[in-house]
Amino acid sequence: MDSYLIQVNGHGDRAPMLDVHLKSTGNTVSPGKVKGRKPRWAVRASEMSKKTFNPVRAIVDSMKVEPNPKKAMISLSLGDPTVFGNLPTNDEVTRAVKEVLDSGQYNGYAPSVGYQSCREAVAAYYNCPEAPLKAQDVILTSGCSQAIELALAVLANPGQNILVPRPGFSLYKTLALSMGIEVKLYNLLPEKAWEIDLEHLESLVDEKTACLIVNNPSNPCGSVFSKSHLQEILAVASRQCVPVLADEIYGDMVFADCKYEPIATLSTNVPVLSCGGLAKRWLVPGWRMGWILIHDRRDIFGNEIRDGLLRLSQRILGPCTIVQGALERILHRTPPEFYHNTLSILKSNADLCYAALSAVPGLQPVRPAGAMYLMVEIEMEHFPEFENDVEFTERLISEQSVFCLPATCFEYPNFFRVVITVPEEMILEACSRIQEFCEMHYQGAEGAQDLECDK
Repeated sequence: MDSYLIQVNGHGDRAPMLDVHLKSTGNTVSPGKVKGRKPRWAVRASEMSKKTFNPVRAIVDSMKVEPNPKKAMISLSLGDPTVFGNLPTNDEVTRAVKEVLDSGQYNGYAPSVGYQSCREAVAAYYNCPEAPLKAQDVILTSGCSQAIELALAVLANPGQNILVPRPGFSLYKTLALSMGIEVKLYNLLPEKAWEIDLEHLESLVDEKTACLIVNNPSNPCGSVFSKSHLQEILAVASRQCVPVLADEIYGDMVFADCKYEPIATLSTNVPVLSCGGLAKRWLVPGWRMGWILIHDRRDIFGNEIRDGLLRLSQRILGPCTIVQGALERILHRTPPEFYHNTLSILKSNADLCYAALSAVPGLQPVRPAGAMYLMVEIEMEHFPEFENDVEFTERLISEQSVFCLPATCFEYPNFFRVVITVPEEMILEACSRIQEFCEMHYQGAEGAQDLECDK
């Protein structure tokens, strides 16, 4: 039997040192050997990494297709408003960051949930009598994506399930499956401007349901729920005692003939974790600044959910401190005309795109009311040479060099999504090419039937 003596020696201003003395009773110690284990290399990817799956990347990366070399590529696929340079952020926003950088006061670590003053700025911006907020109700995050990740991680355990919109943002499923959380998809109704099928939604709730995700305004649909519809959604959540995770990153990005209602302002008894950020409304997705707003006026979450979010936030120590330092000025000094001008451009593009594609045989666009997207139904019976929306969009690339995301990426086959943040002339050119493509491949009822018989 070997015994060990550990002695701590301190000398003046030197740090204490550990002296370790080995006293052997005759048995030898063989370093590097562990009883019962033969050393060998066995490095494997974690189960979490194996469960992580992004359907958009999986589908897009498998689309081995080259654009038409005779036509310049027009990409209407990426939800990044900065790509083409036609939607720059406001000068006040960039000045705020420059001043913070020059000050040298925000170069160190911040508290994991964000600086107190910055949390106060966000709380003040979103505070209202219907849904009061204080600094302790705000968790700052590295973009809205991390806000959603933390909200899911604090609400759901492996083996539980969450309710997710279909069509819906693919990140919800990607995050949930990597955490061992089951995803149940509830239907949105295109014939009702993408309202939720409430009966279907409620039928999915069971004893393992941890939360309901409500994305409003919607990616990929560009829809905006009315006040009355949000109240109907909250009624389901209230009856079933299911908390709401509200993805409101496109909050206030609605067109002039529509009104955005934060879901937390419409209920006092359903607890809500609202996720948002700077990315879309301020047109700076790369700055990675998001937040969770905790609405819990009946104290249903209590301290447990707040403490859980605090602990989870400590895993990466919060978002960029430079952007945090600029938050108050960004939120409270960005001129209203900046938001108005951005929405005017988006609304104009949406109207142009909707009108142009409505005239195309075999397509049925759904008019958007906000955000940055428009969904288009493909009447597949009129395009029998294509198996599905993925094949349709692949051929659109190879023949017309126009790239739209097939809605299979959003669990909704036979549609495609158009991003409307591109310059107006690009929207018009893309729609013209889509029309040419559809006219080339469109088959009337008789033609489609004949083609089916030939297969």
